Formats: sequence, C-alpha cells, structure tokens
Amino acid sequence: MTYDVAAVRSHFPALEEGAAHFDGPGGTQSPRVVGEAVARMLGSAVANRGIVTRAERRAEDAVTQCRSALGDLLGTDPQGVVFGRSMTDLTYDVARMLAKTWAPGDEVVVTRLDHDANVRPWVQAAEAVGALPRFADFDPTTGELVPDDIAAHLSDRTRLVAVTAASNLIGTMPDIAAITRLVHERTDALVYVDGVHYTAHHTVDRIASGADFWACSPYKFLGPHCGVVAADPALLTTLRPDKLLPATDAVPERFELGTLPYELMAGTTAAIDFLAGLSGVSAGSRRDRLVAAYAELDKHERMLRDRLEPTVRDLPGVQVYSNATHRTPTLLLTVAGWDSQDVRGELAARWINAPAGNFYALECSRHLGLGDAGGLRIGLAPYTDENDIDRLLTALRALLLT
Repeated sequence: MTYDVAAVRSHFPALEEGAAHFDGPGGTQSPRVVGEAVARMLGSAVANRGIVTRAERRAEDAVTQCRSALGDLLGTDPQGVVFGRSMTDLTYDVARMLAKTWAPGDEVVVTRLDHDANVRPWVQAAEAVGALPRFADFDPTTGELVPDDIAAHLSDRTRLVAVTAASNLIGTMPDIAAITRLVHERTDALVYVDGVHYTAHHTVDRIASGADFWACSPYKFLGPHCGVVAADPALLTTLRPDKLLPATDAVPERFELGTLPYELMAGTTAAIDFLAGLSGVSAGSRRDRLVAAYAELDKHERMLRDRLEPTVRDLPGVQVYSNATHRTPTLLLTVAGWDSQDVRGELAARWINAPAGNFYALECSRHLGLGDAGGLRIGLAPYTDENDIDRLLTALRALLLT
C-alpha cells in the first residue's frame, strides 16, 4: 500500500493551527479519536472497578482493553502491563523497589546515551543502599553504543542494566537483543529498557528483545500523557512493591498506586487502534495490523529523512550529531555562530516547531561535547509530510545563507 499522509493528517485537529511540528520526540499531537475517547469516558458514568454496576463495568473494561491494546503494541502479556503517571515516575518506583534487594558493593550499569529518566533513578537508588553505579559510554563521533560497551562493566555483582532502545537526543538504536543476551548469559542481572522513543517509530516485541522491563510513554505515540512498564507477569510476582494494606496483591495491580486514570487508558487504547489502522487493512489481529502499520510508517519516515538530511548536512556551519547506522528519524544539530535556542526562535516565528536543548538526555549531551545546552532537534512523526520538510529547509536556508 501507499502511505496516505494527507489522509492521516486529516485526523489531527492540532494541525489546523498551521504549524509544522518537528517536536514529536518530546510528545506527538493526538488524532481526534483519542480526544473523543477521553471525553467519552469522562462524560460517562464511571465508578471504581467492579462487575456489579454498569459504572463499575465501564471502568473495568477501560483497564482490560488498555492492557490488551498495550500487549499487542509491545509484544507482551497484557497481565504484565503496569500503568502509571509517567515513564519517569514508574522507573523511580521500580528502582526503589529493586534496590531493596541490593547490597553494598552490588553494581548497576547505566549508559551515557540514555534519557536521564533511565539514568538518575538507578544511580540514586544504588547510592541509597551502597551499591555502585557504572557508566557505559558510547562513541560520540558515530553515536553508536555496542554490546561491548556494556560488557566492559559487567561483573558477578551486576544487579541491573538500564539501556535505551533509541536515544531521544540523537536517535541511535542499540542492538537491544544482543545486549540483553549478553547480560543474561554473563550475569543474573535484570535489563530495564527505555523504549519511549523507539516505540513511536518501530515494532516492539518485548519478549523477543529479551528485555525484562520495557518502559514507554503513550503520548510519544499519539496518545495521552501517561506511562507504561511491561514485564513478564512471572517476574512481577517475585517483586514486592510498597502499597496500601487493603490494596490488591494481584499482578499487575499491586504495582499501580491508587485509582487508575480510566479516561487516559481509554485514550491510550484509541491511539493504539489508530496506529493499527495505518496499515490500511482490516483483516488479521490487531498485533498483525500494528506490525504492518509500523512497516509503512518506517518507509514514510525514511523517505522524509532522505529528503531532509542531505540538505541539512550541506548547510554552512551545521554539525549533525545523529550519525548511527540504525536510528530513528531524529536529527540533532548545531550551527556555528548560532545559539540553538535562537535558531529555535527564528523557526518558531515561521510556525515551525523544532525545539532546542538537551531534552533530559544530559549525559548524552555532555558526552557529545555540547554541555548542558544540547542542540536543535528535528524529529519526524506519522503526520509529517513533504511540505513540512520543505518549509523547514526553506527556513534554515534563509537563516544560514543570508
């Protein structure tokens, strides 16, 4: 099939404002059906989950349907899907919980490629119990993080390895399956994967990846603002989180604090169904349609990147830091003589949203030699079209060639 980006764009009310959005890595716009699903849930009779009243059943259905949808999206058992306020919030919860089992002298491995949400929670949790954080570096020239970079820090005291499936700053996609295989062969450590940026662009199969935990954020793939961590239910049964005494001990509910946001769960389900619809086919399971849709989305984004990237790299004074062989459609760049925030402002004045900064990938930005300032980040989304690319290129030429 041919990816019909004009048809896709017609579903996004936010695009009617007229801006070109290259800020997808920080959060995508949402299609109309997501807002409608959220509003419908908020406008319906809803109570605490149960099976007696219609209001109870409506809440129960929102939860089970969302877990099912996320299971299809992430290639994981729905009963291992934990819902929370944000990926950062959930990661702190998991880090504090696991740290209770660590002892002084134990070690955790984090990488300088990661968003700080997959660095600081582990570093702080380790330090709180006397465990030692180990930092795996990546090649700042190529942007590559390879399994050997992780292997150099493994020992019989390694308890956890935290690694990103795709850098939110430069797009690098490490070989997660190779990394998890290495870690599990050499240690008894768990592997916690930040899949936030990856899940927005590529098919996820948590089980095949070998990740013990896969974290993501629905608002990065067209949904509402919330967070998700997926794991094998059998693993979750071995973990003991802090919780209220009367709260259920069932998995995954024992990891979810308080009443769940049913409206956000309904919106997440709608976002996943919308993504599945991008396949252009109605036959097959939702999982099958999601795999097909991501294949089409990848082709579309590769076409746009091929149109964008060569010209950007040829602009005077531009240095591009997104150089890995396998990466998402994400470019980080700086311009000699320009503060990236000033470039951002000039583009914003032209209704082009391309933000600048380190985007919480602080270790990554520093390792690239950019300090805390980072650079200008250009990220593509399912609704990005060739006109957006041309608008951006025209604006950059006007700024840098005059």
